[in-house]
Amino acid sequence: MTVQNPSVYPSAPVLHSWREVSVRNLPVNLFAAVMGLAGLALAWRLAHGILGAPAGVGEAVGAFSLVVFVLISLGYLTKLARYPRAVRAEFHHPIAGNFFGTIAISILLLSAVVAPHSAGAASVIWTAGVVATFALSFVVVSRLLNGQVDPSHALPAWIVPCVATLYIPVTGGQMPMAWASEINLLASAIGAVMALVLFTMIIARLVHRDPLAPSLAPSLMILVAPFAVGFLAYTNMVGGIDRFAALLFYFGLFMFAVVAPKVFRPGIPLSAAWWAIGFPIAALAIAALKYAASRGTGPLWGIAFVLLGTLTLILAVLTVRTVQIALNGKLFS
Repeated sequence: MTVQNPSVYPSAPVLHSWREVSVRNLPVNLFAAVMGLAGLALAWRLAHGILGAPAGVGEAVGAFSLVVFVLISLGYLTKLARYPRAVRAEFHHPIAGNFFGTIAISILLLSAVVAPHSAGAASVIWTAGVVATFALSFVVVSRLLNGQVDPSHALPAWIVPCVATLYIPVTGGQMPMAWASEINLLASAIGAVMALVLFTMIIARLVHRDPLAPSLAPSLMILVAPFAVGFLAYTNMVGGIDRFAALLFYFGLFMFAVVAPKVFRPGIPLSAAWWAIGFPIAALAIAALKYAASRGTGPLWGIAFVLLGTLTLILAVLTVRTVQIALNGKLFS
């Protein structure tokens, strides 16, 4: 794959001069790397609990996701301090602004990563993630209801802030606070309805308008997220896997089969946008492990193993390539 500007803006120019390298160009969608890595850690932790996989894998990846979150946060806070207008423009961009949801989801997932080691820290981190998620969802939905939204902007990125609310019950099912159960219900209501509405709008745009630019093709994998994450949220809420949960899982698996050939094809340049594939596949892998454990059939275990192995390989490659473009300056150009 060739390397181009990692920004979510499809029209951004490719720059190669070190004089143009600046933290000003650090894209907010790079926080999706934390989501993917934290999701991979939770998937391996679940595989350890169900299948006896090595416990160290999940814990090592979880620690790495924390380090990555700190590094990206420091970079983006530097961008905010030095280039507040650039951050403001990114937040108000009709596409890029939705990726601020990756920050909230990262915080929620990291609360689950640290939960076995410190319940108190997990509660604090989860609460911070809940506040950020609700605030962002309110802003994004209010912005859409202002009207005059270009239908061509109905892209998979729209799903991110609303899927973020579904991560609240996914990560908060064991929170000890008395108010946590009602917050989980509220988040599930918002996430389920908005995901359905936005998914319909996005599918209509993809059907009736021009295909996505190659640089945006990886974002198609986000279409898997409402159903995979919805499965995890629903099963946490009801405490088991029923027929409705199975419907969510199987449709998520179907969407993965549909979009995977459109994402994993030659000619799509490497960029930070590729990290958008991590968290939907991680959610689907975790869902597959949980569903296979409940049904106990060989084909379902095969699907779970393939998804977990694929996720591990993809994120390993993305990590190495992202470090490479960070070191040569292309990540910040």
